[in-house]
Amino acid sequence: MTDWPILSTVTFLPLVGVLLLLFTREDGPNGRRNILNISLATTVFTFIVSLFVWIWFDNANPGFQMIEKHDWLTSGISYHMGVDGISMLFVILSTFLMPFCVLASWLSVEKRLKDYMIAFLVLETMMVGVFVSLDIVLFYVFFEAGLIPMFLIIGVWGGKDRVYASYKFFLYTLLGSVLMLLAIMAMYWQAGTTDIPSLLAYKFPPQLQTWLWLAFFASFAVKMPMWPVHTWLPDAHVQAPTAGSVILAGVLLKLGGYGLIRFSIGMFPNASEYFAPLVFALSVIAIIYTSLVALMQEDIKKLIAYSSVAHMGYVTMGIFATNQQGVQGAIFQMLSHGIVSGALFLCVGVIYDRTHTREIAAYGGLVNNMPKYAVAMMVFTMANVGLPGTSGFIGEFLTLIGVFRANTWVALFAATGVILSAAYALWLYRRVIFGVLDKENLKKLLDLSPREQLILYPLIALTILFGVYPAPIFDATAASVDLLVNNYTAALHAAQNVALSMN
Repeated sequence: MTDWPILSTVTFLPLVGVLLLLFTREDGPNGRRNILNISLATTVFTFIVSLFVWIWFDNANPGFQMIEKHDWLTSGISYHMGVDGISMLFVILSTFLMPFCVLASWLSVEKRLKDYMIAFLVLETMMVGVFVSLDIVLFYVFFEAGLIPMFLIIGVWGGKDRVYASYKFFLYTLLGSVLMLLAIMAMYWQAGTTDIPSLLAYKFPPQLQTWLWLAFFASFAVKMPMWPVHTWLPDAHVQAPTAGSVILAGVLLKLGGYGLIRFSIGMFPNASEYFAPLVFALSVIAIIYTSLVALMQEDIKKLIAYSSVAHMGYVTMGIFATNQQGVQGAIFQMLSHGIVSGALFLCVGVIYDRTHTREIAAYGGLVNNMPKYAVAMMVFTMANVGLPGTSGFIGEFLTLIGVFRANTWVALFAATGVILSAAYALWLYRRVIFGVLDKENLKKLLDLSPREQLILYPLIALTILFGVYPAPIFDATAASVDLLVNNYTAALHAAQNVALSMN
């Protein structure tokens, strides 16, 4: 491995594409094609470069790797980057999904294409930046800055209620993040540093941990999104363009889960143990309640959005089970959900581009003239349900095992979500794909075009590959998760010993 600053390169490469786009004219005979080609080339190249992060990553090393550190602000806040087993795969997920977003927007975005692609490339920089930041202020800057391009993507290129949905998304997320900023300031005053590895080693007083935990939880719970602060998500998904939904479900929801693992569990172990029953309760309500709400939906995107909330319920449960199976399962579930739910939104985009409606009642019998589409949709629906042999099964199964070790009742109630998810997902699939092909406009629909096959087939391959052979992901995350769980357990033992000695 060289001294090449790989993480900074991956983070800021999309901005090179932004610069090229700024000097590209949208009008003219080849304007649109040039913009799309530059965007696609930038995202594909960024993904290829990001693969070196995985290639150079040492699975046996639980600490942070590929570290870059430079002084940034005089008060000790530094430009500090690095990845461990918990964050590295999220960098790959972010760069992997971006070319699919560009391809999905090839025909569907008609106005201001240049601005649209610039927003996506800026968003990619912000997402990757969150996962590689090793300074809490730098993390906060990337975490917040990602709001702006997503706000514009929904608000400018979304559906008819796009302004309402974009403001709701923005205000919900911003409100939680203001509390996180206050907590970051308190941590700096207490520990005298904003360096994440130093903060992970610092032992915050139990009283302060409680307040810090609540402040961070407010921000991450909205981002996840957890019940009852999930209501912005269905609106945002329904109004967002297809590629916006893919990134929202694929990566932006994962920022909350990543934050809970890195900060809540890593830095505030005593408070995490104290609040674990609260998180379990909210997760179980999310899994059962949003699954029942999904059964009632008439809009395909809204149904998938509610299923995302239910799946994130498994993630929060697994994280706060704080054992190897729970945390490993939560990370795997987030990565799997990123691929599967992103693919489901791409599938919705395929038929929306043809018919311009997302009403479930408007479809039926698509298997007759779109057999390739029916197969692709089936694979992703089964993965969403958690069928063995797909990546969705492994994450759900592991989180349930982890939670079962922590609390049997919570695992029992959460397991009902598996049945409910089968109910709404299979109901949706039957309504849209099977049935009688009696609607005239559906009889003319063409099957997947080569571009759409290029988008969906790699995702099918990955969904099945990681369902059958999940080892590459577990190998990368194992050492860092072990370290996290061991540190958490040690901190709890130390706190118990202090309490006993005081008695």
